[in-house]
Amino acid sequence: MLSRRHFLRTFSGLGVTGVSTVAYGFSEPELQLRVTRYHVSPPQWPADFNLKIAVITDIHACDPWMSLERIQTIVDHTNMLGADVTVLLGDYVAGHRNVTRVIPANEWASVLAGLKAPLGVHAVLGNHDYWEDLIVQRQGAGTTIARRALEGAGIPVYENDVQRLSKAGRPFWLAGLGDQLAFVFARRYGLVRRRGVDDLSATLAKVTDDAPVILLAHEPDVVHRVPSRVALQLSGHTHGGQVRLLGWSPVAPSGQRLAYGHIRMNCDVVVSGGLGCSIVPFRLGVPPEIVLVTVGKTAPVLS
Repeated sequence: MLSRRHFLRTFSGLGVTGVSTVAYGFSEPELQLRVTRYHVSPPQWPADFNLKIAVITDIHACDPWMSLERIQTIVDHTNMLGADVTVLLGDYVAGHRNVTRVIPANEWASVLAGLKAPLGVHAVLGNHDYWEDLIVQRQGAGTTIARRALEGAGIPVYENDVQRLSKAGRPFWLAGLGDQLAFVFARRYGLVRRRGVDDLSATLAKVTDDAPVILLAHEPDVVHRVPSRVALQLSGHTHGGQVRLLGWSPVAPSGQRLAYGHIRMNCDVVVSGGLGCSIVPFRLGVPPEIVLVTVGKTAPVLS
């Protein structure tokens, strides 16, 4: 079976040798930042409660593909959306070696510190945030460099934890799941036994009332185990396949159904195509995006 790594390297090689106009670094349409909007109405969500959520994921900070200047542009665009709450869904670090500079965590975190929302900015970690931290990988435990940087910049990071928020007196829960692939490679080499740091049951057990729940999970795969108690799951990781043709992703790491967009399963799921690249600096048919999700059964107020 062709892995995502082999497919993207092969496809990007074609771009370099024969179709360089579609390569990530040279294709203006593919570089243009877009805002993708969803209006979802989960049955678990109160009919008269509208909430706007800005979603940023898979930045993969590095020069020249995701520079500090580009991250600043993402921050500025996100702040202009007027969301009630902003969530960061992981993979802040570079996920490939085709870079001129790996941007230190304190630098990209300082830029992300400029994000503003009335109900705050909240984060989870992704697989690359674990994989690129060799000390944590060798020890099989510990606080990643990415987490320390985010928390140092004033952005709380949730790992199997929850936070109760409210808008105009209407409460809801943000639940942040630990990454499901955190130690997949360390396990392969016998360094640890566990594959991830996720604990869905323990996370949801911290919800203490019947207010609706929004789950933040880097990889969308967990939706197969998510109970109907959760109204909405927000995920990234897939990059929409990073190559998407006519609504189909040739390689979908979480399965074709969960590759991209709004899906209704055990709960409503929105999977963002993200902003950066992993493996190779190449995107086709899935431009970098900020996602704005409006949750509620009544018609959203346009801004």
